[in-house]
Order: sequence, then C-alpha cells, then structure tokens
Amino acid sequence: MSQRKAKIERETKETSISVEVNLDRYFVSSVSTTIGFLDHMLELFAMHSGIGFKIKAVGDTHVDEHHLVEDSGIAIGQALKEALGDKKGIVRYGHFLLPMDEALSYVALDLSGRSYLSYEVDLKFQKNGFNYDLIQEFFYALVNNVGVTLHIKMIKGRNNHHIVESVFKAFGHALGIAVLYSKSKKSILSTKGVL
Repeated sequence: MSQRKAKIERETKETSISVEVNLDRYFVSSVSTTIGFLDHMLELFAMHSGIGFKIKAVGDTHVDEHHLVEDSGIAIGQALKEALGDKKGIVRYGHFLLPMDEALSYVALDLSGRSYLSYEVDLKFQKNGFNYDLIQEFFYALVNNVGVTLHIKMIKGRNNHHIVESVFKAFGHALGIAVLYSKSKKSILSTKGVL
C-alpha cells in the first residue's frame, strides 16, 4: 500500500502556511505558528494522534490571531483529506473520552466526507491572552476542509487551558483511531461503497 501522506502550501494576503502529514509514520511533530498556545495544542494533537505532523505558519497577527488560526484549520484539513485518499480500508470512526485534571471532554468523529461540527464547549471569557473563541473557528475550518462529522463535548471543566487541552488530546486520539486500517484493508466501510 502506498504511504498516506500529503503536503499543503496555503498562501493568502493574510497568511502563509505549510502543512505536512503522514498517517502511517509518526515522527516528532514540528509546529510553529507564532501563536504559542496554538503551537502547544497542535503538538498535543499530533502526539496523541500518532500522526506525523509538521506545520509552519505566519500571518497578520498584528491585526489579531483569527486569520492564522482559521487558515491553519483549513490547511490541516486539506492535508488530512489528501493523505486519506479514497479511505479504502480505514476504521472510519473514532471516539475518545479524555480527562485533563478537572476537565473532561468527549470527541466522536466519522470520516464520512460530510462536514458537520457540533461544538459544546463552555469556555470562560478572558480579557488578555489567547482568544478561546478561535478554537471553534479552528475546528469549523478543519471540518469543512477534510470532510468529517465531528462532535466535541465538554463534560466538565473549570480551567480554560485544561478544557482546550482535553479537547485537542481527545481529538487526536479519536482521529488516530479513525485513520487506522481495519481488518479488511480492501473495502470501504460503507454500504454505498464510497465515502
């Protein structure tokens, strides 16, 4: 079987992003987006997914972080879609319940080719630092570009950092499960015969 990998270059007037993924070979992730909190979350995602992952991104963060966070989600989604190819033989579904200290998050997904995001995460308003509203924007952009049905639910939590960390780790585990090969590597797990 050919290796499932992809490299995406995304250039706009607002951002410049390069993403590499390898679904079959894990390597220490290389993440540099100029946004420390996003770097941390993407490193956690990569480690917990077992997916080889590199991202280098710069953008107009002097305006705010929105464009860079959203465009990173777009580019990561495009890279995952390309690496998945025809999805023949994959498990397709993944879910994971993940505790992070007082926070607990549940993520379930289906690599169906249909884009849908259910995002039930209650983050507290914060005056300074990372804009936590952008987490939903990131996942919305990713979902629409990879074609995945994604449910993210915060079960409980108090600390924003812990909540978001539990979400990214759970997403990594769920995606890592979904991209694995099933026992039958030849068929597509759908009565339609295609995804």
